[in-house]
Amino acid sequence: MTGAQYWTEKNQIAKRRTLDNNTDQTVLDIINQIKQSGDAAIRQLTKELDDVLLPKFQVTKEEFKDAYKQVSPAFLRALTKAKNNIQQFHAKQMQQSWFTNSHSGILLGQKITPLEKVGIYVPGGKAAYPSTVLMNVIPAKIAGVESIHIATPPQANGKVNPHILVAAKEAGVDSIYKIGGAQAIAAFAYGTETVPKVQKITGPGNAFVASAKKCVYGDVAIDMIAGPSEICIVADESAPAPYIAADLLSQAEHDEAAKPICITADRTLAAAIQLEVEKQTELLSRKHIIKQALKQNGRIILVKHLNEAFTIVNDLAPEHVQLMIKEPMENLRYVNNAGAIFIGNYSPEALGDYLAGPNHTLPTNGTAAFSSPLGVYDFVKKSSIIHYDKTALLETADEIIELAMTEKLTAHAESINLRKDGRNAKSYN
Repeated sequence: MTGAQYWTEKNQIAKRRTLDNNTDQTVLDIINQIKQSGDAAIRQLTKELDDVLLPKFQVTKEEFKDAYKQVSPAFLRALTKAKNNIQQFHAKQMQQSWFTNSHSGILLGQKITPLEKVGIYVPGGKAAYPSTVLMNVIPAKIAGVESIHIATPPQANGKVNPHILVAAKEAGVDSIYKIGGAQAIAAFAYGTETVPKVQKITGPGNAFVASAKKCVYGDVAIDMIAGPSEICIVADESAPAPYIAADLLSQAEHDEAAKPICITADRTLAAAIQLEVEKQTELLSRKHIIKQALKQNGRIILVKHLNEAFTIVNDLAPEHVQLMIKEPMENLRYVNNAGAIFIGNYSPEALGDYLAGPNHTLPTNGTAAFSSPLGVYDFVKKSSIIHYDKTALLETADEIIELAMTEKLTAHAESINLRKDGRNAKSYN
C-alpha cells in the first residue's frame, strides 16, 4: 500500500484492540470469588480453568532445587548474561532523593521511596517466558522493593516450568505461586490466606489478565494494559530484505492480532520483502499464527520519502521501531513515539527481547505516544518535601492568603492568618 492509502485506511490499520464486555464480566465474577473465598476460590478456579488440582499454591524450596537439574548449562549461561546486561542498564535509572535551599529558611525537596510489595504476572502453562521474569524482577530489585512475588499458571503436571523457576531464583524473587489468569491478579490485588496483598502488579498476560488489571486498578497500581505486539520497520535500499522479513515475522508469531509493518520508499525492496516474508513463513513452527497476523494487520507501506515514513511512525506510536536505513542516528530525532528504537541492520527486535539490557515490557496499542518502557522508576514513589521557618512563611503570607481568598477557601487563608497575626481563629460567616 502507499503512504496515501495509509491515511485513508488509518482507522483500520491503527485500530486498537479493546477488551469486550463478556470478558470484563467473567473477570469481575472471578475477582469477586477471590475476594469472598480466597484460597478456596483459587483452588476451584485452577481446577476448572487449568484442569489442575493443587493442595498448595506456593512453590517449595525442593521444586526450586529440582528446577536447576532440569535446565541446561547453556540456558544458565545465557540467562546469566542477560541478567547482567539488564542489571547494568537499569542501574542507570536509579533516582535519588534531593533537597534544595534556594532561600534562607526554606527547604524543598523530593523523597524517593521504593514500594514495599510487588506482584509480577508471568505467562506460563504451555509456554515459558524466563525473559519476562528478568525484565520485571530486576528493575524492582534495583529500586529496593522489599518483597517481590510471582504468579504463573501451573503446567498440566501441577508444576511450574523449570526455566521460569531458575530465572526467578537467579533474579531474587521471594516467592512464586502456581496461579494463572484473572484469579492471580485478584489474589495479588486483595490478598488471600496464602497470597500477599501487593501495592503494584506488573507483567503481561492474555485478555483476561489485561481485563483483571484494568478492574483492580485503583485498589492497586499496575504497569500498563498490554495489547498485541507491534513492530514498524523503516527501511531503505541498504537493508537486506531477508533481515527485514525475519524481524517482521518475529513479531507476527506472538499473536494473531500482532502488527508487523514495514515502511520504505524503495519499490524494489518492498517487493523483495514480500517474497521473503512468504518464503520464510513456511519454514516457521508458528506459521498458522503468523499467517493470521499478516492477513489481518501486516502491511508494507510504500512512501515517497523518509519524512513521510516518520510521520506515519509517529502516528502509529508502535511498541518497536527499527531504523534499517543508511544514516539511522541522524534520523533518530524524527522518531518521537516509540516504545523502543532499534538502530541499524544488526539490532533486531529479538536482541531487545532477551539480551541487550533495556526493558522489553513496552507500551503497546499506540500508548507509546505518552508512555514509557517498564523501569526502575515504576517501582518507587515520590514524596514532596516542604519546610519553611517562621520568617520565610511570614514573608509570603499575604500572597498565600490572596490566592486562597480568590478561591474562596477561607480555612486555607485562616491557617496562614493565625501564624501571621499570632491570634486565635476568627469567624468567616
